Amino acid sequence: LNAGLIVTTALMIWKGLVLFTGSESPVVVVLSGSMEPAFYRGDILFLNMGRKPFRAGEVVVFNINGRDIPIVHRIIKVHEKEAGTKTNEDVLILTKGDNNWGDDRALYNPGQKWLNRDHLMGRVVGFLPYIGQATIIMNDYPYVKYLLIGILGIFVITSKE
Repeated sequence: LNAGLIVTTALMIWKGLVLFTGSESPVVVVLSGSMEPAFYRGDILFLNMGRKPFRAGEVVVFNINGRDIPIVHRIIKVHEKEAGTKTNEDVLILTKGDNNWGDDRALYNPGQKWLNRDHLMGRVVGFLPYIGQATIIMNDYPYVKYLLIGILGIFVITSKE
């Protein structure tokens, strides 16, 4: 019963964050050093989609079609269509990691030169340094994840309630 309550509460909090921030993933962990010195590997980032336009200089998290891992990089160029109603394809965005030499076109899919709003998961609005190291350790060493799940399972079974 306690484990079910914990899981249900965590899921409700997560879904509430998704609705509040407008981001499909309101919390992400930095997995590489491409944004140093702004963000380091293991930093937890908080995202918000918002309605205001994306601007050069903002740090965003985006997904490339066909890839599972989101990328955290800074917007270096934004092109917007001037006249008429704007759609997601009317705003073109180019990104770059602060610690990288060139822009991200080499990371995009073949033939893709720009991102549009559909690729973006959100803009970074806050962070906690190094707290995400636990996530990185569990991904790099899966046996640690299974060990932690086992320990939590023992606590649930042996709890007196």
